[in-house]
Amino acid sequence: MKKSPWRATLVTLFPEMFPGPLAYSLAGKALEDGIWNLNTVAIRDFSLSKHNTVDDTCFGGGAGMVLRPDVVDRALDAATKENPEGRIIYLTPRGKPLIQEDVRELALHSPGMVILCGRYEGVDQRVLDDWQERRGLEEYSLGDYILSGGEIAAFALLDACIRLLPGVVGSEESLQDESFELELLEYPQYTRPQQWNDRMVPDVLLSGHHQKIQDWRREQAKRITRERRPDLWAKYINKHGN
Repeated sequence: MKKSPWRATLVTLFPEMFPGPLAYSLAGKALEDGIWNLNTVAIRDFSLSKHNTVDDTCFGGGAGMVLRPDVVDRALDAATKENPEGRIIYLTPRGKPLIQEDVRELALHSPGMVILCGRYEGVDQRVLDDWQERRGLEEYSLGDYILSGGEIAAFALLDACIRLLPGVVGSEESLQDESFELELLEYPQYTRPQQWNDRMVPDVLLSGHHQKIQDWRREQAKRITRERRPDLWAKYINKHGN
């Protein structure tokens, strides 16, 4: 029996942005092959006002507009009826920092996601609280910076998840060696030509000695992690020692 595709439903003011870059390369091939599927729910379709208004000014004053809770609630209700078992994700700078462990959980231990893409000054807090209580809405952040809307963040989250789905990336070993999978950044990679601009490929990689190559790569991964990401290095040391 064919396995059901992993389902992504985007709740957005700009449904025409999708699939966008997800229609290309590995994600696009997987979409064509039915490994995952994509649907959009247009927030503006759930406005009941004459001019399809979806936002209003902030109570208490301040710049910018806020997405209305009644409109977002109706849009989320439609999205979850279309994707009833998907994890509900709101992408926001206030959310939990997204790490590879979270991506793996979302990709491999859930049937899909409903992603709410915010805009303007964000979404009325009441609808977020309501959906957190009712359906376990989760808030994630891609980093300590601000984007114009959640759609760009959704592309990144979906791409990270899709490439982990069975059948998307050909080599399981390739996934295991990547940055963050073993709590280390990835070691350097080299290809032909063997000499370029007076720079040589490290001799160990030409030795054919698999254990020496593996040891070199692990030491390089440790060095790079120690130098560039002390936070990850501390986590690695705490879990594995030197």
